[in-house]
Amino acid sequence: MRPPLPADMFDELCPSSLNPIRFGDKWAALIVRCLEQGPRRFSELRVPLRRVTPKVLTQSLRSLERGGLVKRTATTEGGPHVEYELTPLGASMIEPLDAACAWAAEHWDELLDARESYDHALVQDTSV
Repeated sequence: MRPPLPADMFDELCPSSLNPIRFGDKWAALIVRCLEQGPRRFSELRVPLRRVTPKVLTQSLRSLERGGLVKRTATTEGGPHVEYELTPLGASMIEPLDAACAWAAEHWDELLDARESYDHALVQDTSV
């Protein structure tokens, strides 16, 4: 049995939240990370991806499935359920994803400063 996914896997202070490199849609890289250790049920994915609505998570999973990165398997064994897992193509994203996350961690302060500066300038522009 696989260990459960930690609820704080994608804490707001996680470098992945600032990663400007996108793999598919906004949530795709996080879904790939959740499936890295093997198949997961939708309800398992919802734990660390609690900020994602069920509708958007479903759309993201379908998009990853359409792109050949995720395989969806429906079974009736032990009651009907669906599992999602990375395909070999999806698993090949782990290495570049690791590199992108390492880059974001290395540039964490710069990324936060840039966002703060932008947001501050935006507020100044709208208050004039």
